[in-house]
Amino acid sequence: MFSVALSNRIKNLPPYLFMEIDRLKEQVRSKGVDIIDLGVGDPDLPTPENIIKKLAESAADPANHRYPSYSGMNEFNKVVADWYLRRFGVKADYRSEVITLIGSKEGLAHFPLAFINPGDLALVPSPAYPVYNVATMFAGGESFFMPLTAENNFLPDLAAIPSDVADRAKIMFINYPNNPTGAVAGMDFYNAVVAFAKKHNIIVCHDAAYSELAFDGYKPVSFLNAAGAMEVGIEFHSLSKTYNMTGWRIGFAVGRAEIVAAVGKIKSNIDSGAFQAVQWAGIEALTGDQTVVADLMKIYTERRNVLVSGLNEAGLHVEPPKATFYLWIKVPSGWSSNDFTMLLLEKAGIVTTPGNGFGAPGEGYIRMTLCLPVDRLKEAVNRIKGVGF
Repeated sequence: MFSVALSNRIKNLPPYLFMEIDRLKEQVRSKGVDIIDLGVGDPDLPTPENIIKKLAESAADPANHRYPSYSGMNEFNKVVADWYLRRFGVKADYRSEVITLIGSKEGLAHFPLAFINPGDLALVPSPAYPVYNVATMFAGGESFFMPLTAENNFLPDLAAIPSDVADRAKIMFINYPNNPTGAVAGMDFYNAVVAFAKKHNIIVCHDAAYSELAFDGYKPVSFLNAAGAMEVGIEFHSLSKTYNMTGWRIGFAVGRAEIVAAVGKIKSNIDSGAFQAVQWAGIEALTGDQTVVADLMKIYTERRNVLVSGLNEAGLHVEPPKATFYLWIKVPSGWSSNDFTMLLLEKAGIVTTPGNGFGAPGEGYIRMTLCLPVDRLKEAVNRIKGVGF
């Protein structure tokens, strides 16, 4: 009898966190429960009209119907380099230090394939976006987890990494503003990362997908602002969250030319590049009227304030984040992350994400997003107030 034999990497792969959440959500919804989904960070607001218009115009142009460049159109990469200079003061050569991605997740997932051999080590934060660890595993590598704790402002303690581990490590993942904690990092941290990377010959991969979602006038800096960062690393960005383009799949990375080229070599053997019409839309996003981003942040600011104040009134401790659209919430005493997540789902119809789903140090927290209108957030708060815990 014919049987399907899965690879070990698939057998050992944990269920993708958000697929599992979707499964549980549908179980509860099938019972007729009105679900309030604060689980997945998927913007509920539409892509700005000027970007949609540009896509439609570009999609109608037969010149964009052929295979695109593997590493992106020169026009898009040039706009990215210009944006980096304008936004961060970082100079990058668009021909060698910029690459177009089919969303930053794609780039992050392919990144270890360029640098990790079987048995090699990657330094991975925990809790964190699950792709860092899974991508390392797919490349045959092992993850050494760097705990992110409240005591250290959810920054990895570089001094706590054993020297033999640091010497073995090939790459280090960092992510600020941070998913899931909402924490931010400054130049002192980035300078320390560069020094650490140079000492131990580690390539730094910084996921900066949330750099433009910041509150109260705060402007996150780039890892590449640190002196020497361009020598040791690469920074990944996405248009998904900044311009409500999660389904469009367009992102980019900027960094040392040899690192960018290695990512490009992986991509050229795996995919055929981002649809050019979407790249033209990305150009419109980065060069068009940026009041759309300011308007977006006004909406998220109101949502953050409503949900933070409401949750604290309900007896859940949460600090207002300086960036991202996530709240990192301590669960009540006596509850685990999983149990409290299930309590809110079963008793209140509210979907959240258990903190330990992002890694063991996330135990004791849940994550909520701000990707719903204010009236639904107020309804969520009212339901939580009615749950006994």
